[in-house]
Amino acid sequence: MTAMALTTETLRTAGSRLAAAADTLAPELNTLDGQIGDGDLGVTLQLATGAMAEVLLGLPDDVGLAFMQCAQAVTRAASSSFGTLLATALMSAAKATKGRTDVPWTDIPALLAGAIASIKQRGKADLGDKTVLDALEAARLATDGLDDPAAQLAAADAAIAEALEAFCGRPNKVGRARIWADRTIGLDDPGMVALKRIVESLRG
Repeated sequence: MTAMALTTETLRTAGSRLAAAADTLAPELNTLDGQIGDGDLGVTLQLATGAMAEVLLGLPDDVGLAFMQCAQAVTRAASSSFGTLLATALMSAAKATKGRTDVPWTDIPALLAGAIASIKQRGKADLGDKTVLDALEAARLATDGLDDPAAQLAAADAAIAEALEAFCGRPNKVGRARIWADRTIGLDDPGMVALKRIVESLRG
């Protein structure tokens, strides 16, 4: 049965799925990241999701506080750039949902918009720079107007795939990758791929 709204129980289910998938995803993400960065993206995802898994059972019913505890767990365990951006997104969701025990699925695009704005500020990146922001924006646009989580995940998955295809032929403009931007043409951005794999894992 599909949950009527996003609740703390939803976060527990999502967190468990991500932690279970992280070990399988790590080699691919490390390899992709090694082409343009430190090669630790997969490890970062393992650390982040593992830390979240440890706090899932004790999360409060307040969705905002639950998001914040997940963000704090990620911050403690994964201090790399992707870990920081993930924690930033979770903190943004925490502020937007504090005091609520259920959040309508129609609020997901707004939560994604908040995450995008927070990551822009924290990461000093913008849309079009070929980063995870572009994948998040694709997901935001695709989920707008949908009120079913399965439909939202399917739409986000397809939209991120299209974004990856659209940006593959462009250079990365931020982070270490910008140093050798021309070499990134024809390569998928690791952060965008990571979000694609996260969505796939949540789809089950």
